[in-house]
Amino acid sequence: MVKITKEAALAYHAQGKPGKIEVVPTKPYSTQTDLSLAYSPGVAEPCLEIQKNPQDAYKYTSKGNLVAVISNGTAVLGLGDIGALSGKPVMEGKGLLFKIYGGIDVFDIEVNEKDPDKFIEAVKAIAPTFGGINLEDIKAPECFEIERRLKEELDIPVMHDDQHGTAIISSAGLLNALEVAGKKIEDVKIVVNGAGAAAISCTKLYVALGARHENILMLDSKGVITDDRPNLTEQKKEFATSRHDVHTLEEAVKGADVFLGLSKGSVLSQDMVRSMANDPIVFALANPVPEITYEDAMAARPDVLMSTGRSDYPNQINNVIGFPYIFRGALDTASTAINEEMKLAAVRAIAALAKKPVPDIVNEVYHVNNFTFGRDYFIPKPVDPRLITEVSMAVARAAMESGVARKPIEDWDAYAAHLKQIMGQESKLTQKLYETARRNPQRVVFAEGIHPTMMKAAVEAKNEGICYPILLGNEEKIRNLAAELDLNLDGIEIISLRQTQEASRRERFARILAEKNAREGYTFEEANDKMFERNYFGMMMVETGEADAFITGVYTKYSNTIKVAKEVIGIKPGYNHFATMHILNSKKGTYFIADTLINRHPGTDTLVDVARLAESTVEVFNQKPVMAMASYSNFGCDKEGSPAEVHEAVRILQEEKADRVIDGEMQLNIALDRELRDRRYPFTRLFGKDVNTLIFPNLSSANAASKLIQYMSNDVEVIGPIQMGLNKPIHFTDFESSVRDIVNITAVAVIDAIVQKKRG
Repeated sequence: MVKITKEAALAYHAQGKPGKIEVVPTKPYSTQTDLSLAYSPGVAEPCLEIQKNPQDAYKYTSKGNLVAVISNGTAVLGLGDIGALSGKPVMEGKGLLFKIYGGIDVFDIEVNEKDPDKFIEAVKAIAPTFGGINLEDIKAPECFEIERRLKEELDIPVMHDDQHGTAIISSAGLLNALEVAGKKIEDVKIVVNGAGAAAISCTKLYVALGARHENILMLDSKGVITDDRPNLTEQKKEFATSRHDVHTLEEAVKGADVFLGLSKGSVLSQDMVRSMANDPIVFALANPVPEITYEDAMAARPDVLMSTGRSDYPNQINNVIGFPYIFRGALDTASTAINEEMKLAAVRAIAALAKKPVPDIVNEVYHVNNFTFGRDYFIPKPVDPRLITEVSMAVARAAMESGVARKPIEDWDAYAAHLKQIMGQESKLTQKLYETARRNPQRVVFAEGIHPTMMKAAVEAKNEGICYPILLGNEEKIRNLAAELDLNLDGIEIISLRQTQEASRRERFARILAEKNAREGYTFEEANDKMFERNYFGMMMVETGEADAFITGVYTKYSNTIKVAKEVIGIKPGYNHFATMHILNSKKGTYFIADTLINRHPGTDTLVDVARLAESTVEVFNQKPVMAMASYSNFGCDKEGSPAEVHEAVRILQEEKADRVIDGEMQLNIALDRELRDRRYPFTRLFGKDVNTLIFPNLSSANAASKLIQYMSNDVEVIGPIQMGLNKPIHFTDFESSVRDIVNITAVAVIDAIVQKKRG
């Protein structure tokens, strides 16, 4: 674990714009009309609509996606009562987590008031602003009364995350740990060390899941809480035991199945762990120093199932697994509360997710080959992208079923797509690609079947329903790797192209290829040798119709793949070149960029082909191509070199089709700034139009531009490279491609195959 120094922490919060969150406009504001709509006089209209129907606030304002993170600073992390203002960095941090994990906007509100009644009145007074309220870092026992009153008196969701967040995540972990240990919750003996807000809430939820009061011992700083102790709070009375023979933690944990620690560090010894029952479950959640360290617990009992609150050990109990998605589901249904049914739905959804195959992105973040359900993985990781759909949807369903939802969800598939979209996992463009491919899935050959990323992509593409995958490679090695990665290869064809049974197919492919390229000096023997190579064999499957599309590139250099594609597949009639395109999908729009891979130093004739290919490819994506040919020069300012070649290409393309929307050469700012371009160059064919397709003068500029845009913005989704101009759907990836990148290209390849079949 990286050591965080005081200096680094202070610099992080102070550098650049102080703090961690800001307000960002969501509507245009660059013109006088925009400002008149945003404020006076236009703003009066939604005000009047809300006056007539208060629920319209969810329609016309940010209320439906806005949560207040509210604290009085009386119990800030492990720092105690440091005051409302001192706790502000924590509240801003909570706002950051809401945004990055749940897409939820936050105002952090620090209330300088310790009196519960006055604090409640302050929160009630500002509540109309928000769709939900997250109470934070308020000390017990006042936090119980504050939350109870606000839940009763407000008609929006209210949750004290310090109580319920830990309870929900630890409950999911407990259910799964018990399953691994082969125990039932109604039978196990549970020791809870700590009696604060989180400990009380955890224990209540365990009981709701089936734990028995008589099997629970709770301890505070004075020891085991017994029913004969005077002056107990109502919360402690609920879990006071009638057993008077146990007083200390050492006595309590003997024979216990479960230890839950929400107290302080280093209070649970190795001897205490040794005294517990078989397969003991230890949740040592004090932070940053747990009640017992992971190393000490494992050394004491190798059979222990261990969780901490730390990210550097397995099975972290982390509230971020819960609260963004619980509020997401509550907000999206305009719920009046977050009730017990919604919390239990979140518990079960989180527990169930840990049993599903883990996405590649999670394995990559934690530098492991594959997480699988068991002792070292029974709680999902915070970076798991499926939490947004699995938990939010479960909570939303529970809100509807329990009667607190004011805005029921009718189309669950559309809601799942919406959740993925707001988190940047899928855009509308990606969704459309997948939907199109699913309507007519094709047979797709994956060249490097033994590569883990390619194999995972093939499995995911099959599961998405977008293709029928075919893996090339040694079958034994492929199946061994699949077992290691816990991948299900059912329904996926495997072809070991080097095996004896493929000899006749290799010979048939070789004869076809030799005859096709006889005038280029090919012999049958040479072609037959090449059929032992994945790219030749796989492309010949497509050429002969035994497959519909081909994906390659995670091992192979582009230059070699390009050479093979020209030999086996060939370039479309009417063209002398082929090219590639990347799609950059951003908040500002979707942009098609060519050529990003193939033609290093294109001349005029190559640029003409690239533009024609780009035009037809953009049309495949159901968009009208508005093309700008880029350069460092504008409209003939430079008469030599690449600007002159681009200029001539534009002339040819415009003469060829009078209605083709293309112009140039032009600088990128002129191409993309419609207002500036129309003012300076009103003669262009692009007048009044927004450019969506950029043709670059050479490979260096196209590739550099696309890489720069990707690097400079986390909000840009990249799809590509997309092959344009070959006779058959042959598509390339590279060694940096993720599973999702390859699945996206597979969807494009399937659509390419569908379109080519329709065109005959």
